[in-house]
Amino acid sequence: MVRVRGRGSGRVSMAGLTCFKPGKRSRMFYSAREYRGRKGEPKGVGWRDLRDLLVRAHIQLGGPIVLVWDNLRMHLVEPMRDFIAAHADWLTVFQLPSLHRT
Repeated sequence: MVRVRGRGSGRVSMAGLTCFKPGKRSRMFYSAREYRGRKGEPKGVGWRDLRDLLVRAHIQLGGPIVLVWDNLRMHLVEPMRDFIAAHADWLTVFQLPSLHRT
C-alpha cells in the first residue's frame, strides 16, 4: 500500500500487481482509491478491489496468475481465501512467512 498525502484533501491508497512473463514485456496493474473522510466512505483498497484487480489482470494477460503475497490482513480475510479457492484453475498464491520481530 502506498499513501500519498496532498493539500489536506485526504489520502490515496493503491494496490498493484507487477506481472512478468518470459519473452514478453513486464506489465503493471493497479487500483487506487481516494479517501476524503466522508461518512461511510471506504478508507482504502479492500478485498473486493483486490479481487477485481486480479480478474482484470487475468483477462488482459490471458493466462494463469501466480501471486507472492505478504501477510497483509486483507490478503488473509475469508472472502479473499474463498475467491482464491474458487479460481484455483488460474490463480496460485504463495504466502510469504510471517516476520517475527525479536
